[in-house]
Amino acid sequence: MLLLLTLFIGTLAGCGTWLLLRARSFDTILGLTLLSYAVNLFIFAMGRVKVNAVPIIDKGVAATLATHADPLPQALVLTAIVISFAMTALLLGIALRARGETGSDHVDGQEPRP
Repeated sequence: MLLLLTLFIGTLAGCGTWLLLRARSFDTILGLTLLSYAVNLFIFAMGRVKVNAVPIIDKGVAATLATHADPLPQALVLTAIVISFAMTALLLGIALRARGETGSDHVDGQEPRP
């Protein structure tokens, strides 16, 4: 399970980096989105993926990481999701405005001359 999660995070990060280096604004935005998904999964995986463990401490149960999930990575990922959604919306707005102004989807504003 952990190997599959690691491979998935690596694939997302690799695809996001490849798309980020493209010369089109939509590809760049999609690459940033995939890279933020990879970072979110990485942060979540660092918090020890645990099934059926509650992050709330119960009375009568020892408060250790063996019996409870760590709530800090969950809070960090939730915050990062909100921030990445706002960043994606802002970048899409900027890309649409640039497309309307220049008539091109290229990040430099014009197609490269051969």
